[in-house]
Amino acid sequence: MNLVNLEKSIYDLITETSTNLPKDVRRAIKKAKEAENAGTRAAMSLDTIANNIFMAEDNVSPICQDTGLPTFKIKTPVGVNQIEIKDMIKKAIVATTGDAKLRPNAVDSLTGKNSGDNLGDGLPVLKFEQWDKDYIEMKLILKGGGCENKNIQYSLPTELEGLGRAGRDLDGIRKCILHSVYQAQGQGCSAGFIGVGIGGDRSAGYDLAKEQLFRHVDDRNPNEDLAKLEDYIVEKANTFGIGTMGFGGEATLLGCKIGVMHRIPASFFVSVAYNCWAYRRMAININAETGEIMDWHYQEGEKIGFEEEAKAEKKQDADVIELTAPISEEKIRSLKVGDVVKITGRMFTGRDAIHHHLMSHDAPVDLNGQIIYHCGPVMAKDAHDNWTVKAAGPTTSIREEPYQGDIMKKFGIRAVMGKGGMGPKTLAALNEHGGVYLNAIGGAAQYYADCIKSVDGVDLLDFGIPEAMWHLAVEDFTAVVTMDSHGNSLHADVQKSSLEKLALHAERVF
Repeated sequence: MNLVNLEKSIYDLITETSTNLPKDVRRAIKKAKEAENAGTRAAMSLDTIANNIFMAEDNVSPICQDTGLPTFKIKTPVGVNQIEIKDMIKKAIVATTGDAKLRPNAVDSLTGKNSGDNLGDGLPVLKFEQWDKDYIEMKLILKGGGCENKNIQYSLPTELEGLGRAGRDLDGIRKCILHSVYQAQGQGCSAGFIGVGIGGDRSAGYDLAKEQLFRHVDDRNPNEDLAKLEDYIVEKANTFGIGTMGFGGEATLLGCKIGVMHRIPASFFVSVAYNCWAYRRMAININAETGEIMDWHYQEGEKIGFEEEAKAEKKQDADVIELTAPISEEKIRSLKVGDVVKITGRMFTGRDAIHHHLMSHDAPVDLNGQIIYHCGPVMAKDAHDNWTVKAAGPTTSIREEPYQGDIMKKFGIRAVMGKGGMGPKTLAALNEHGGVYLNAIGGAAQYYADCIKSVDGVDLLDFGIPEAMWHLAVEDFTAVVTMDSHGNSLHADVQKSSLEKLALHAERVF
């Protein structure tokens, strides 16, 4: 096999997966966008998502900054050297990471050190299988941490909040899948997709669930019972009112795919793999002799380009509130849940490593009155050796719940921004200290990168690019107040109302 061609084919697969959503996913997002009520926060979010999809393709840059742990599924003809394929995948991973198509995400679990090139023990994830065809099929999924953290596994029978007992039958499976959508709320960047694996052991069940994410959005399950269940889940999940980003609305789930396998008598697992709207999976067929791409998967049907959304003028909403840091407590306390803000000026990124560090160390900069952005950007250097931002959407905020309130009070931080909301400890601190939580649009990494006009500095770079504290100069950076200084939380309200709607489906259906 021509290994030079093979490496280029894999490089192209990674780049395309990271920067260009498949046609079937685009059509699903377009359908959700058309069904949403105009003028709502959810509609605004879907407009931003559509714009971001276009910008990512146009810029050939990551749709979302969290490119996850690249997971490959490869089928090879008998006699093809899988060791050579593995080596070429690793070379392509290093090259695409260096070219800012992937964010360096490989972290040593014991030391916390980032390898910087997406290689490490067990990474990338490679699953090989032989088959009787004469070409190579290579599938790739880039599944970020925000949606990966909302995966869930149930062991039947079990008791489910809002739904009661789920038994070892199809109706019990139904309840588990409905509950999986409810528990994700907006933290997995809804509106999302789910793959479900019924049966197997714990590891095989999750693998089967993730395998379902490689199915086409608009295919039909050959098992008629599962086909009906897939349709039912999508229909009912979209009545929960969770909506895009958890802001409320009509679009909560865009697709559900279910697979089944045998199990042992003692175990009955239902495994759910949640995927965000940035549903980045692609596949190619490769000539086993030349190493060149023969065909791309997921390219059937109409391609939705979202050009009109990208060309639309940015109209200044009269209700938008301008924020410039440092922000006074008086200004912060004037904000309320539902307010849309636009930030111009300075903000600082801070994720898990920064929050852990600040609990026992001084801040490297004065954070009084400032904004902390939960973000692990994709960064690159320009021809003049200056840092530039290639992708910069928000990360899931709930991970910082143990630290956030204490850090805000310790350093005088007035606003934190991320996605998915935070919990009661942070809400209490916002009320006591005078702070707000701002929800940015998850996955909109190109949209927000365009709002960042310069990188003015960086601290704690030894934590790795995603975890460092980047000093960003921004302009018209849009977010929504979802937790205010008066004890109000949109996230808590949506969770409460969606639980009430979930409970309407407790009675047996299947």
